[in-house]
Amino acid sequence: MYGPERRQEILRLAREAGRIDVLSLADRFQVTAETVRRDLKALDRAGLVRRVHGGAIPAGRLDFEPDLAEREATRADEKERIAAAALAELPEGGSIVLDAGSTVGRLAAAVPVDSALTVVTHALPVAARLADHAGIDLHLVGGRVRHRTRAAVDAWALRAYAEIRADVAFLAANGFSEHGLFTPALAEAAVKRAAMAAARRVVLLADSSKAGQEHFARFGSFADVDLLITDQGLAPAQQAAIEAAGTEVVLV
Repeated sequence: MYGPERRQEILRLAREAGRIDVLSLADRFQVTAETVRRDLKALDRAGLVRRVHGGAIPAGRLDFEPDLAEREATRADEKERIAAAALAELPEGGSIVLDAGSTVGRLAAAVPVDSALTVVTHALPVAARLADHAGIDLHLVGGRVRHRTRAAVDAWALRAYAEIRADVAFLAANGFSEHGLFTPALAEAAVKRAAMAAARRVVLLADSSKAGQEHFARFGSFADVDLLITDQGLAPAQQAAIEAAGTEVVLV
């Protein structure tokens, strides 16, 4: 297959799937990863895709948001390691906020049954995972539930978070960069912002594939985050930039 034909097929795949990654494309077309990166660079210059860490998304699709089930099946090993490391940040006998997100959901699943915690969450899957923990005082924040994330948003949720002050908030993000923390939906961003403000300490749980990804709604910056727990795929330059903003970074 000639280069122009391959780039046309890459563009088609990007528009169909919403996101493409370099390694999968290299395997599909039996070319090197560097060849794919050159293709993506050419498509980016033409304004047809936007390059993100590890791949690209179609131009005009900064609002692309995978379904929760799809996100839970993606980078499962990395998310398990991040969740296991996050257990060390649970305040014994304290209070936490658990955001909506697949990695935060894995943290909820890993919380020991005998834990003594006060937990506040607006995420239905998170609440379901903790509902049978007798030692947990579980508070479910209400509001309009977004089907894609199974999370409550809008005014009810914002009012609830304005009324609390937790020890730690465990946050998720669809993307992060030197420009901030991102998610596709404004309603989700507003609740994440409120959850961050409702805690004394903020811990971001995000695998390295989120690095360099920017979406439509910005809900904060690394100046608002005390700790990022991510996997070892985070580039050294990206880690240095995050640490320069005052955020501790733990790679697992």
